Amino acid sequence: MCAAVAGQRGKRVFVIDHANEPGKKILISGGGRCNFTNTGTVAERFISANPHFAKSALSRYTPRDFIDLVERHGIAWHEKTLGQLFCDGSAKQIVSMLMDECEASGNVLFSFGRPVSAVSHGEGRFTVEMEGGTVCADTLVVATGGPSIPKMGATGFAYDLARQFGLKVVEPRPALVPFTLGSQQELFKDLSGVATETIVRCGKTAFREASLFTHKGLSGPAMLQISSYWQHGEAVGVDFLPTRDGAWLLANKRKKPKSGLRSVLATVLPDRLADVLSTQLGIGGVLGEASDKALTDAEARLHDWTFHPTGTEGFAKAEVTVGGISTAELSSKTMEASKTPGLYVIGEAVDVTGWLGGYNFQWAWASGVAAGEAL
Repeated sequence: MCAAVAGQRGKRVFVIDHANEPGKKILISGGGRCNFTNTGTVAERFISANPHFAKSALSRYTPRDFIDLVERHGIAWHEKTLGQLFCDGSAKQIVSMLMDECEASGNVLFSFGRPVSAVSHGEGRFTVEMEGGTVCADTLVVATGGPSIPKMGATGFAYDLARQFGLKVVEPRPALVPFTLGSQQELFKDLSGVATETIVRCGKTAFREASLFTHKGLSGPAMLQISSYWQHGEAVGVDFLPTRDGAWLLANKRKKPKSGLRSVLATVLPDRLADVLSTQLGIGGVLGEASDKALTDAEARLHDWTFHPTGTEGFAKAEVTVGGISTAELSSKTMEASKTPGLYVIGEAVDVTGWLGGYNFQWAWASGVAAGEAL
């Protein structure tokens, strides 16, 4: 995106990628259909040490701008839920669109499968040494992302480069990533494959979406969202009854006194989950025999069931990275490093991380345009 914008402004651009083809993370996103943006994009839905940093770029290049680009290229798209936009066809269409935009300028050259071995700066010029040659330029844009999904070629290269140029790095950690549970919550691992709508909380942050039990712990959109805010040692609270008020079990006791807790829970939850939760709550027999206090306490727990994750599945399964090159080192308007004129950082390499659902792509497009217009 940055190369296309700069190229169309008449700048000569050389793009170096150690991968053997462009846009590998784009190709696997959204189940192969690329969740390319989110209509609900606002700076408040991004995590950063400076929550205001993303406002400038996001306000100047909006989801509508990217949709217009998609439509100009004849790519059909649809909205799923919560403002998430996907290609009707394939993520390959987004990669082809970006490559076509670069080619249209006549100013962008690509070099794939050539890892960078060294970068230096002197006399106002950057020198990049790579497999098979060396290239020099007045400006250098770092768009190498974070270490999430290493099997796709992701590395911490951007952070190494930042430290080389004296830029601070906010400690990176996995985000939009499944949780792991320990042996004390082994029972829930028997629910692998079970999903249900929940409200998931950590601290003051909450998301209402589906949660999924896995053989390792907890996943699904709600869990992935809250993982970006979670710190080791913190508890995660789950509301298993997001559509029921606080007196639901008592009402069922009055209406269906001969029903058991498990059968009542099974009217709103998957059978296997109803089994486990009713067993954990320890209310046997029929509801009519349970005290009002026992049912009130049980419902309170169902609205705020506490899990203590032992960790996450790490960068291997993380969709993005929280942290990165400090925004304090960069211009929010141009993405240029204040300490090293001519050095720009965009996308996931920056300490800006969006919610699940197309937000991180929109940040990539917007920050890429910001730098592309400033080069």
